[in-house]
Amino acid sequence: MEGNARWALTTAAAPVAWGATYFVTREFLPAGNPLYGAVIRALPAGLLLLAVCRKLPRGTWWVKSLILGALNMSGFFALVYVAAQRLPTSMASIIMAVVPLAMMLLAWGLVGERPGPRHLAGAGVGIAGVFLMVFTATGPVDPLGILASLAAMAVSSFGYVLAKRWSGEVDVLAATGWQLTGGGLLLLPFAVLTEGAPPSLDGPALLGFAYVTVVATAFAFAVWFAGLAHLPAGTVGLLGLLNPVTGVLLGVLIADETLSGRQVCGLLLTLCGVLLGRQTARPRRTPDRNGGRAAGRATGPAGDRDVVECARGDGRSGGSGGSGGFRN
Repeated sequence: MEGNARWALTTAAAPVAWGATYFVTREFLPAGNPLYGAVIRALPAGLLLLAVCRKLPRGTWWVKSLILGALNMSGFFALVYVAAQRLPTSMASIIMAVVPLAMMLLAWGLVGERPGPRHLAGAGVGIAGVFLMVFTATGPVDPLGILASLAAMAVSSFGYVLAKRWSGEVDVLAATGWQLTGGGLLLLPFAVLTEGAPPSLDGPALLGFAYVTVVATAFAFAVWFAGLAHLPAGTVGLLGLLNPVTGVLLGVLIADETLSGRQVCGLLLTLCGVLLGRQTARPRRTPDRNGGRAAGRATGPAGDRDVVECARGDGRSGGSGGSGGFRN
């Protein structure tokens, strides 16, 4: 249980970092360049992680890296960039609260993780908060921004669960670096063809890209995928509700956005959804080598070494089998 709590706390850093991305994108990054914005966010972060791990894909992971990169990185980043430019910070981030339910349903079908009653209840409470936030907003709502947010939610949810399904094959930093690099390279030619020359970046834009590249991408995705390997997809998805909470709070405290009373209730419902779903976290049980059931933190000790071993670049196996850790 302590291991699950530690992984939940670590994983929560990712949606908090992502929640701030909406504000940074809207206030500091150049408008009208969503493809270049996604490339600048993904490719440097991927190269940074590759420099740390010093590992290249092998076998089927050349193809898997491109698939995951297209879903989790290039497509998702471009759609989020559009949403952040066309919607208020609080609105753009709160729509992503639908992710938990999408991840639960996809994980049920793809990796056989049946959502528990409280996971479903937590997702339902969070989605109720979404409806309060979106449909009681003050001022006009950009339909294209809403569609971009929903599309980002859909492609990322599928990509995250697919990454969890393949999580027992390689270590976490290597897999994240391959996805980011593949996603950036896939998107680069489309950015050149549709947006022409790269946008000129002033000082605030450079600082903004430094944040989204290093903190909200390289670091955040590494801990997010590590959490997916050690926790049920439903638990990780509910932690993702901290993304809209962070976005809303920053929009109100820094960007001078206002919330109605019903929207405040929606925010509180979202937080209640996180707490309600978190209560279902249990120690994972995985088969041991003798065919029995390993109790308690069977996935914890081996998984805790994943990031350390990848950072050392020693090429040793990072997990103990199943989806509990990442292995070469």
